[in-house]
This record gives sequence, C-alpha cells and structure tokens, in this order.
Amino acid sequence: MIIFPDIEIMDGQCVNLRHGEFEQPIRYDISPMQAALKFIEQGATYLNIVDLDGVLQGGKYNADIICEIINEVDVPVQVAGGIRTMAAAKWWIDKGAHRIVLGTAAVMDRHFLQEVCAHYPGKVVASIDEKDGQVMVNGWRESTAFTPLEVGRNLQESGICALIYTDINFDNNHPEATLATTTKMASELRIPVIASGTVKNLDDISRLQLLPNIAGAVVGRAFFEGEMTLSDALAIASQDVPNPGML
Repeated sequence: MIIFPDIEIMDGQCVNLRHGEFEQPIRYDISPMQAALKFIEQGATYLNIVDLDGVLQGGKYNADIICEIINEVDVPVQVAGGIRTMAAAKWWIDKGAHRIVLGTAAVMDRHFLQEVCAHYPGKVVASIDEKDGQVMVNGWRESTAFTPLEVGRNLQESGICALIYTDINFDNNHPEATLATTTKMASELRIPVIASGTVKNLDDISRLQLLPNIAGAVVGRAFFEGEMTLSDALAIASQDVPNPGML
C-alpha cells in the first residue's frame, strides 16, 4: 500500500482545512518545499500536492512552488486542484507531474474526463468526496444527487488509472463514521482505490491494509500535527498481510 504524503498549499503556505472550511485554514510553520524534502528524507515514494487556491477558483495559483518541488524531488508527484481544461492538464503533464487529479471536473464533465484520459493514459486520477451518502463538489461546498458508488462505476469506464475516495464524515470525526463506505467503494470497483481522510494514526493504516483493493492512502494532517511520522507509517504499510480476497 502506497502512502501519499499530502501537501496542501494556499497562498504559498502549507495548510489544512478542518471540515473543508477554506475561510479558516490551519497554517503550518513549514514551507511546501521544506515539507516535501522532509517527507523524502523519511522515505516517501510518492507525493500528493494540492493547489487549494486552484480548487476554489480554478487555474494555477501555486504553480511555481509545485513545479519547484517536482524539479527538486526524485519521486513521482501527483498534482490536484483546479485542473479543469485540456490546456491545464497538458501544462501539468509537460511540467513533470506524474499524474493529475481531477475532482469536480471529473464528476461534472464526463466528456472532458474521457478526453483527458484518452490523451494521457495512466496519468489521470479521479477524486470523489462523499458526505452523508452524496458526492460533494466545488471544494466540499455543494452536494449532488449522486451516490459515490454510482459515480465511481461511471468514472472507471472513462479510463482513469485510480480513484481517490474521501469520506468527509470520517475526516470530520463524525461519531457514526466507520470504514464501511470506504470498504464498499474498494470492494465494488475494479480500479485501484486510494483512501483519503481515513488515516489519523498508525492503527488506521493497519485497518486499511486489511481492506480489498485499497492501493494507498493520502495522509496529511496526521503528519503535519505530529500524530505519527511517515517513517512509521511506511513501516506498517510495507508489512505483509493476508490477501483480503482470500479471507
């Protein structure tokens, strides 16, 4: 299972959004580049970088910082945030992004998604954010009438190489939140599923390893707030576990 250290950037700073609130981000006293290099030192094999200003407004707002990281590190970088046109997709691929992540655009514009996947096979990841059974778009601010599973089934037919699934209730510590929805998504889709919002400690990584078809986990806040280190997370993620499909 791949651990994707998550670097979220707003106004050039490393931040985290509790409850998806863009107006009151938690700001960390470390630059995006410093964070990236720290993760590399601890053994990162992949980085996930999100341009939160791009999520809000579309376009490239922290591109210089992200490109600098891409050029500096020797691991693949997955870029998300505001990629809503073919020109933007091409720009990021040309700049060295190993994969691009499409969120709202993937859910709301299937023609665009299919076009990107056709041009860049193996380079496009889709993202589904779910709250209370419904898919959310536009930075968790708008709900749709779609369930995550029906969207996931449609997305996998478009040619994406993986799906990032965020359980917003779990991420927000909802008292009734469990891994049930993540388990359902992973078990009923044939494309690799990357869990997001579900890792707060090392035990959560161990639990995810036991789920079928979980290819990785995007982890940000737990690292930045010292709940665990990437080194420890990687040690657990690399352990051999029984094949869930054989249990």
